[in-house]
Amino acid sequence: MLKKSTFDFLRELTANNNREWFAQNKHLYENVKSDLFTFIAPLIKEFSAIDPSFSADTAPNKCLLRIYRDIRFSPNKAPYKKNYGIAFDVKGYGPTTPSYYLHLEPGNCFFGAGFWMPESKVLKSIREELDYSGEEFLTIISDKTYRAVFSLSTEDTLKKAPKGYEIDHPMIDYLKLKSFISIYPLNEKEFYEKNIVEKLVNAFKTIQPFILFLRKAVNQ
Repeated sequence: MLKKSTFDFLRELTANNNREWFAQNKHLYENVKSDLFTFIAPLIKEFSAIDPSFSADTAPNKCLLRIYRDIRFSPNKAPYKKNYGIAFDVKGYGPTTPSYYLHLEPGNCFFGAGFWMPESKVLKSIREELDYSGEEFLTIISDKTYRAVFSLSTEDTLKKAPKGYEIDHPMIDYLKLKSFISIYPLNEKEFYEKNIVEKLVNAFKTIQPFILFLRKAVNQ
């Protein structure tokens, strides 16, 4: 479980998103990191026992993403993120590896798994697997255990059928996706409860068929 002050820091940072405020309150962020590392440590142990591709030797500080924004090419010059990002990267993590991600933000917390906006080569492989093994994919995302926890994101979608596929293809709604992410929405208050690790471990177990399908698609 997390301390309420960990989320309160994000609220304060959002209201005072400047380097001067952050410098004056850097000690509070150090407390936040300590709280997050304590929270991440048991998740690493549990996740690695489920997915052998995720190492039990991963250090908690390697999972916590930087709070500093890359503002070089952004019109938004706020220097800090409004959330904590926690990435559970598997061995050989890269553009051809589906990933696990925990997003902590007041009013917008979620656990996600899969590919977000993969490169064209990866996307092509996933679409080919959907074409060949559509029933398998539908079985995974229609399973009652999956649906009780996750939903497939349809936020990133083509307006037309992708090249090489007809608009009347039986899997067209999925072939048009540009990201393949399953989302488990969470409430901030759930992170103050003792069973939050149990909830996330259950979600991690539940998402394995989805992850294995994607791995099969890109590693053939």
